Amino acid sequence: MSKRVYESAILINAALDDEAIKNLIGRVKENIITNGGEILEIEDWGRKRLAYQVKKSKIGYYAIFRFNSLPDLIPKLERYYQLDETILRYLTITLSKEALEQIEIDKSLLPQLVEEVEQIPVVPPEEADEDVEETPVIDV
Repeated sequence: MSKRVYESAILINAALDDEAIKNLIGRVKENIITNGGEILEIEDWGRKRLAYQVKKSKIGYYAIFRFNSLPDLIPKLERYYQLDETILRYLTITLSKEALEQIEIDKSLLPQLVEEVEQIPVVPPEEADEDVEETPVIDV
């Protein structure tokens, strides 16, 4: 078997304090490494409001792991996710070559996009209200 590139997204209970979340992310990273995986990147998305409640939580903390490993690591990793009560949901996928290329393209374009967004003028709310014409009200 050959190594593949995987992406594993986990949703952590946001009720935990920041230190406990960092410890959990460290334990997941350690679990991947001890089972023969090689971490490529960890994206820390932080706390986000959920579209619907998951295990009675309205807010979740997202972390995304990209790593190389043999396929036999995935059942072990997902078993670890199931046993940890602070992990509300998880999803692990295999990344294709096209997906990896797109991730690299997105990373290379990010500084340019940030620069473009920073150049957009910000209109204070008072000035924005002055530019809007009021629609006359006609009594019928």
